[in-house]
Amino acid sequence: MTSKRVKLSFQRREESTASHHCCVPRCTASAKFNSVLSFHTFPRDKETRRKWLTNIRREHCTLTNNTRVCSLHFQSCDLIQPSSPCGRRRLKNGAIPVRFHWNNFTPADPHNPVWEEPERPNRTFDHDYCRKTKPYVLDSSPDHIVGPSGKVFDSKFCLEQFDSDEDIRFYTRFASHAHLMAFWRQIEPATRNISYVSTACSVGETDDGPYTVTKTLLQPIDQFFLFMIYLSLGLMPKDLAHRFRIHQSTVCRIIHIWAYFLYTLLGGVSIWLDEEVVSAHRPHVFEQFPDTHVILNCMEVHCQTPNPRHLKSESFSSYESKCTFKGLIGMAPHGAVTFVSSLNEGAISDREILQQSGILSLLKPTMALIIDKGFHVRECVPCKVHTASFLSKREALSQPEVVKTQSARLRVHVDSLIQRVKQHQIFSTVIPFSLSGSINQLYTVACLLVNYQNGPQVKA
Repeated sequence: MTSKRVKLSFQRREESTASHHCCVPRCTASAKFNSVLSFHTFPRDKETRRKWLTNIRREHCTLTNNTRVCSLHFQSCDLIQPSSPCGRRRLKNGAIPVRFHWNNFTPADPHNPVWEEPERPNRTFDHDYCRKTKPYVLDSSPDHIVGPSGKVFDSKFCLEQFDSDEDIRFYTRFASHAHLMAFWRQIEPATRNISYVSTACSVGETDDGPYTVTKTLLQPIDQFFLFMIYLSLGLMPKDLAHRFRIHQSTVCRIIHIWAYFLYTLLGGVSIWLDEEVVSAHRPHVFEQFPDTHVILNCMEVHCQTPNPRHLKSESFSSYESKCTFKGLIGMAPHGAVTFVSSLNEGAISDREILQQSGILSLLKPTMALIIDKGFHVRECVPCKVHTASFLSKREALSQPEVVKTQSARLRVHVDSLIQRVKQHQIFSTVIPFSLSGSINQLYTVACLLVNYQNGPQVKA
């Protein structure tokens, strides 16, 4: 004799069209697709109703006639089973929901009217690899968690939860927690001037008259943390909305605001260095080329292919063989980013992007560039250019050409710098057209942050 098991969690009720849902957070029970559970309204007694709301962590919930709590969250002794098959399961007077995800209640058998975890036999094993450890316990306040070391922190996803250098490098690309906090202390005073556009505002009064303050769900440091996660890991706004427990539109607004804020703030700092500063920090590998002031190369970011043919031809890069955005980036010999151009269409030539970037006005005759062989710019730059030489059907290079070729090898440092920028995973994906309005700000901020996130590119 065989028994047929029916997956009741997806069984649709034929005798009822009820569509009640359980209002307990993280509970997905629905009366429309589960005929085993019962759904109970809130009690009329104010004290008992307050206990219900406190236990389910919905103190500020607005109750309606359709607000229900399913029988999963009650003990079996609190439920009165119906006397007939067509009867309705009821609750005893004073019954309170006590079984939830956050107090380690896990239903073991979804085919029972009340899910109860069966008792395990008392057995002893050398190792129990299936047993789940419980490193975190709930504090008396539902909004806080006590870690193994006794530290209490907010249960929401926020920067406060991560204090190890490994986590900070993973989420923000900063070398350590100290690097991140040092950078935050520099920009924190300017964050007080950020204006948020929202419908949730509060009006205050000062000596100068009334003022309007926009309420935000996240603290400024957590908004900065959200933006860095978006830039570093390339997570979708919906994913970030679930992590930070805010609306997806709020995530998009925070990303947009902080992209322009950091673009304006970091872009206002002059990163082009004088010859004396570059000479004082020049590493020993550049001793043969003491006049080198900047190493230039182009960085390309893969973008979505446009539908019109004429736009596709403008954005198609022959070097990458795909549609890209293209920008020029410059590095000082010691590894600091000293020049970042705006992004252009991928079909633009290296010579044209050099002329449009504005770097020519910064160069002096006493300076020298190290560039790739594809940069045919000797006629348009007002300084010396170091690049590789080629045999061109000759048997050997001359001594000056050998020296120039050795200088071209130093261009590998700017390639490493570009890889540091591309470690921001947002540039490892295809940039959609929806980001075309802010991709230039995101790219510039990612390039400028390299000066703050990492140690020296070239060791002295």
